[in-house]
Amino acid sequence: MPTTMNGNTNGIDAESTPLCNVVTPVGMLGYGLNEGETAVEVCRLVATGIPTAMILDSGSTDSGPDRLASGTMGNPRTSYYRDLKKLLKIANAYHVPLIFSSAGGDGSDEHVKEMLDIVEEIAAEEGNEDYSFKTIAIFSGIEKTLVRDRLKAGAVSGCGACVPPLTEEDIDASPRIVAQMGPEPFIDAMRANPDFDVIVGGRAYDPAPYVAYAAYIAGLNVDDWNSPAVQRQWGGFTHMGKILECGGTCAEPKSHGAISTVFTDGGFTVSPLTPTARCTPVSVAAHTMYEKTRPDILHGPGGYLDLNAATYEQLDDQRSIWVRGSMFHFLEQDGLPYQIKLEAGCMIGYRSMFIGSVRDPILIKQLDSLTATVKSYVADQHSHFPGTWEFDFHFYGKPETGAESVSREVFLIGEALASSQDLATSVAYTARIGVIHGSYPGQKATSGNFAFGIGGKPVIELGPCAKFSLYHLMDLKDGEERLSLVDEAKVPALNGVNGNGTHKKRERLFTQSVSVLGKGDRSLPKAPVPTVTELLGDIKSKKSDGYHDSPEADSGSATNGHEKPRTLGDLAQVVRSKNSGPYEITFDLIFASRETYLKVKESGLLSAKTISSAYNLPESDVLWCGFFDPAQAFKATIPRIRAGKRTPGGSFMENDVHGSQQHLALVNLKLPDELLAALV
Repeated sequence: MPTTMNGNTNGIDAESTPLCNVVTPVGMLGYGLNEGETAVEVCRLVATGIPTAMILDSGSTDSGPDRLASGTMGNPRTSYYRDLKKLLKIANAYHVPLIFSSAGGDGSDEHVKEMLDIVEEIAAEEGNEDYSFKTIAIFSGIEKTLVRDRLKAGAVSGCGACVPPLTEEDIDASPRIVAQMGPEPFIDAMRANPDFDVIVGGRAYDPAPYVAYAAYIAGLNVDDWNSPAVQRQWGGFTHMGKILECGGTCAEPKSHGAISTVFTDGGFTVSPLTPTARCTPVSVAAHTMYEKTRPDILHGPGGYLDLNAATYEQLDDQRSIWVRGSMFHFLEQDGLPYQIKLEAGCMIGYRSMFIGSVRDPILIKQLDSLTATVKSYVADQHSHFPGTWEFDFHFYGKPETGAESVSREVFLIGEALASSQDLATSVAYTARIGVIHGSYPGQKATSGNFAFGIGGKPVIELGPCAKFSLYHLMDLKDGEERLSLVDEAKVPALNGVNGNGTHKKRERLFTQSVSVLGKGDRSLPKAPVPTVTELLGDIKSKKSDGYHDSPEADSGSATNGHEKPRTLGDLAQVVRSKNSGPYEITFDLIFASRETYLKVKESGLLSAKTISSAYNLPESDVLWCGFFDPAQAFKATIPRIRAGKRTPGGSFMENDVHGSQQHLALVNLKLPDELLAALV
């Protein structure tokens, strides 16, 4: 039957059969969500009679290795409690499943259990006596012994050209190792427990729970990888998950969340939750390549998503997009083993820092000289100290070399890393004294060089410092990517050490526990579905969350609103940078009009040579570079480099862990006269 949106077919072919609906309330559990918008869409979609689920992501390596190394969650527990309280209320009222993965940010087994505790706590609260959630927890922790064995067998490799080879020392230093599960464990869990209400997933490939739900509803045979129909469906389901896992980032302006109707042929629609936002073919295609090394081939567990034939069509409501043509290529088609990504972090020392600013224009002109002197002074004062240490400065607002104008103020951070907290603090204190009282030619302000006191502490002890220790692919044996259906809560030895101290072997790597949380009587008929007003009250009277108040998206002109564009930033609608995993930075340039895009493409302005020149790299270091016609975009990816060395994000001297502020060299790139003439 044809799908309907707002009472009509919305331009979808009548023969297209809807399979399921997916609502993603927000791009990351714990970030906050609009309860009213979510409830409105869930209520509407449930009324269609098409299976509907709320699915969202809860994890990432974007913010660095600390949570993997230290066992801390990505957001405060109160943030997860707040979001889950809203989501469970909607799930209970409308009888839709709630599925989320990468629990707690890193997806560790400890944080899966913490999320179970939160669900249980909410279900036991006064007023929730009817709550009863059959809850599946899926664990993705990987034993070190297995990783060591695969390393010795040559079955472990870096995830990307920039990742160094794994060593046994890296494995030993890692307190925990997680694997990015594919969709298979989620599908296995759903099929074994068809009456599930909540799934709390460990670390997973971001689209995995989306693929799993659609594949489960479709009754897809996950072993039929050689079927073109399965490749098309799996590709469409993966593409849908890739877009929705970031919530409404694919919309203009950004929305908290997004919704999708998925069809039996693998096609799907995408719409923003926020009524005033809209999706366009360019905005959806552009988000497809977001934070990825390249835009057309996206690797994941067991294979890769091929987007070369994907199409993006605006629907009649002018806010929804119909996506078709995505394909998934299974590694088994090439006779290759299934691969999963392993992630871990480890501690490398302790950090201390001091912060403040310099305002004297005489000193600002000589800041490089003074800070070099301070480093030498620190080295001399600690030359006989036991232990190891490093020290360096971050500068904000410092004028570039040769600049005629002098900044009014330069903000400065001194950061120390050492083998002990006491040593790191000593290094930072010594450097701070050097900055305050160091002399320089022409000095007039002899009472001190440095404005400090922010936070009331002269030096701030930051505690342990982490780095990524594993970001590697591991080959699996047949069936290891699947879920062991033995209840982990009842037989914990299957994921750890048994009574005699030896590890029990299992063919399937991932484990589960199943429990019913809440005291509601599951034997009673389900309560009637309420209206949104009955559930939440008058949501129109509630204060807007800010997403509603954004202005209408500008459709854009050929020159992005600039009558006489001079730089690439004037011309492009979007110029952005972002990490593509911990070891890479990727750049996207998106143009508002097809005409402008084609003229830029034909001009030869953008190339690997342009990127290497803008970022002072050898051209051979540009990992990928090219144009992506569906998004009217140019994309380039380079290694993450700090102090001239390839370095993963989030460790000592990190100052842009998301990599989102590395695009300025492209923003300021001057347009050649030939292109300017063509744009007239």
